[in-house]
Amino acid sequence: MGNIAILCSGGDVSGMNPAIKYFVEYSIAKGLTPYLVYDGFEGLIDNKIVSASYQDVSGIINRGGTKIGSARSKRFMEASYRKIAKENLDKHRIDKLVVLGGDGSFRGMEKFYEEQGIAFTGIPSTIDNDIAGTDYCLGVDTALNIIREALDAIRDTASSFKRAFVVETMGRDCGYLALVSAVTSGAELCLIPEVSYDLRKYEARFRQELLEGRRYFLAVISEGVRQSSQEIAAWFEEKIGIESRITILGHIQRGGNPTSRDRLMAYRFIAFGIDGLLRGEKDKICCYNSGKLNYKSIADVANKKYEIEPALMELAGPCLGN
Repeated sequence: MGNIAILCSGGDVSGMNPAIKYFVEYSIAKGLTPYLVYDGFEGLIDNKIVSASYQDVSGIINRGGTKIGSARSKRFMEASYRKIAKENLDKHRIDKLVVLGGDGSFRGMEKFYEEQGIAFTGIPSTIDNDIAGTDYCLGVDTALNIIREALDAIRDTASSFKRAFVVETMGRDCGYLALVSAVTSGAELCLIPEVSYDLRKYEARFRQELLEGRRYFLAVISEGVRQSSQEIAAWFEEKIGIESRITILGHIQRGGNPTSRDRLMAYRFIAFGIDGLLRGEKDKICCYNSGKLNYKSIADVANKKYEIEPALMELAGPCLGN
């Protein structure tokens, strides 16, 4: 029935390896010959395209990151290199692609499809969960669980020493990770780029809570807010009167064993995407909304701004600085 390839583009997420594993297994079950593209779009240009068997993906379901590597490719932005990528795919008689990535990767693939006619399906894969059109992106659940474990451990030591801990999460300009983590950890303060805030609103209440016996504060902030972690920590010491510490979680949020949900969603995304390609869906993104998978166009996904649902904002209650 033809040859099909998979690649990862942009930041890695836990969930990519389960997706790669099932891609190989499901492709073979559907009569397709699976290929792995190493190092993303760079691999397309450099012809790092290898046929795959069950043995190539054995034992990777529990591993974070991606076995086939990922990359951000400036060369793929140029038409001459996209032409080379098409020629390399032609050498392997590959006419279908599965792309694990974010909106930037999807925009690149849309251009590739328009110019070269390679059918593709995109699977949203980013811990930031900032892709419009889908409620869920691969890797988000694992990242949230890693943050939760870190926040639970930090709360233990914060309560022991009477301190404020400022914990910075990833997310670029999207505060989803910080918001959900703040809600599920019971944080006293949450700052995200989507909501304007005035720290002065908290000063009287936080000082009063200290007088009434509060021993610690837990503040979760997204990396995209206007003030740095250092400035927030200094505010706790100077205005609230409590010793503070800073924890920047950084890339620890991207790794780790994929959770059961991310493994299951990887399988569901892959099956849905390949089935769509076989039915003639040539340039669509697999999205997950209200518990169901669906296909959406690039225009509905990559060209729109993601917005956190208002109901989730409401759950944050008084800890959200609005």
